[in-house]
Amino acid sequence: MTTQQITFTLLSCIFFMVLVAWISYQKTKGVTETKEGYFLAGRGLTGTFIAGSMLLTNLSAEQLIGLNGSAFGYNLSAMAWEVTAGIATILMALVFLPRYLSGAFTTLPEFLKQRFDDSVRRMTVVLFMIGYGLITIPSVLYSGSVAVLKLFDVPQLLGLSYSASLIVTIVLIGSIGAIYAIFGGLKAVAVSDTINGVGLLIIGVTVPVLGFVMLGDGSFSRGVATVLTTHTDKLNAIGAASDPVPFGTIFTGMIIANLFYWCTNQYVIQRSLGAKNLAEGQKGVLLSGYFKLLVPFMMMMPGVIAFHLYQQSHLETIDAAYPRLVKDVLPIYMAGFFLAVLLGTVFSSFNSLLNSAATLFCLDVYAPLKKDKVSDKQLIFVAKIASLIIALFSFFVAPLLMFAQEGLWQIIRVFTGFYNIPVITIVIIGLFTRRVPAIAAKTVILFHVVTYGLLKFVLDVDIHFIHMYAILFVVEVAIMLLFGYYQPMETAYSYEDKHAVSMVPWRYAHPVSINMVALIVISYLFFSDFGVVSGDLTHFYWLSAVVMTLNLSLCYLSIQRWNRKHLSSVALG
Repeated sequence: MTTQQITFTLLSCIFFMVLVAWISYQKTKGVTETKEGYFLAGRGLTGTFIAGSMLLTNLSAEQLIGLNGSAFGYNLSAMAWEVTAGIATILMALVFLPRYLSGAFTTLPEFLKQRFDDSVRRMTVVLFMIGYGLITIPSVLYSGSVAVLKLFDVPQLLGLSYSASLIVTIVLIGSIGAIYAIFGGLKAVAVSDTINGVGLLIIGVTVPVLGFVMLGDGSFSRGVATVLTTHTDKLNAIGAASDPVPFGTIFTGMIIANLFYWCTNQYVIQRSLGAKNLAEGQKGVLLSGYFKLLVPFMMMMPGVIAFHLYQQSHLETIDAAYPRLVKDVLPIYMAGFFLAVLLGTVFSSFNSLLNSAATLFCLDVYAPLKKDKVSDKQLIFVAKIASLIIALFSFFVAPLLMFAQEGLWQIIRVFTGFYNIPVITIVIIGLFTRRVPAIAAKTVILFHVVTYGLLKFVLDVDIHFIHMYAILFVVEVAIMLLFGYYQPMETAYSYEDKHAVSMVPWRYAHPVSINMVALIVISYLFFSDFGVVSGDLTHFYWLSAVVMTLNLSLCYLSIQRWNRKHLSSVALG
């Protein structure tokens, strides 16, 4: 880029970012002065803001860089993390969310304290804080910084080495992003996320379209034909044993990992905990599941296109594929908008993580340690200090990810295994049993951290880490149930409905969920030997027709069941 082009890009980027910040400020005036306002947006989030915020919290530069890098280096097998997440969003909307909202919980550890004891609460907070500080927050900063480096050739621009430029970019992006979380609270994060989500959809469509045009030497249709007829193995979502996500893992540890992320991960579920009512929460959670179905097209197809364009070129890592494609295909007049959206996705995840980490620290560590009642003003002040410290710590850790040889996406998933399985285990047992004691939860947490570390990094057992998730989950559930059988609680746990928000469910929650499952199945049929991989779509059309017929029948029965139930309740009333 020339100096004039860089100046234009930066100015247009600043314009878009200031616009988003101004709108967020207007929407949050007076909301962040109370504890509920700062941490839960005043329990007033509607489905649109919940979906937008969950989408941007989840889909960051980590996905843009990591998923496209996986598609470039392997195939579409990694789409399982995204597409099958729809199942977890369904379970969140229909099973977990009603329990969370009726209990009026601000954090997940708050529920665990009520169900077990304060020690379980503290141990869970430690797991989350270490996971966020060492893995999730640094990965968000690193991936966003890599994209900016590649797009603007920052090392040459600043006259610095690649590593030095990376550190400068990480600190700059992290410093700006922290302002949202520290001063705006959850409502500012949710509003800015929703606006940036629209931009992400625009970019998500534009980049692959322009990539197809470039691949086809100016013809979109020729570019599509090239992808559909050459190296069609790159379009295969049915992963082999040597791929990043073997297909069998979808039915083992993948389910458990997605349940953790969408049903118990504080920085994701915090949006739904701030829902105006159950119906709005269900709308937002399910809508985010539908957005995940677009990920293979928006965040993996560019990686396939990049493979066809750059397979003979030398890229530093597979994670450099997407930034290289963007730099080559995006017109200069859109570069500023792309940079604003890219930074928006980084800020979204970064802000959400900081806000959630601060929430966990203040409400589950700081407040319980203070014997006297802590004022809302004092809690918010401590939250801002905690956010600042966590942000500074992440600036030191993020640059270390440049040494990840397997790609960013894979290393994040491997290390997340230290805390995702024990958390989902104790939450599920806590929700669906009444006499399993606190000692069971503590035992499982310690057992998992030690066992997973030994199996994965010391003994180097030849089992895919996702299968390892499932094995450990089953073992840990058994451990907790055995404790419940031999050392049951003297007094059974009693769930209390606090009536904080309306608990009337969304009328279309079940048919919308059924339809999502059908679309997930069709997505896998399309990206398989039944679909584009073989080049013959005949089997795909027939199988899809069967799936949709069954889908429509189940949706109709679900609506009829709701109508009968609703009419009978009205008649009784």
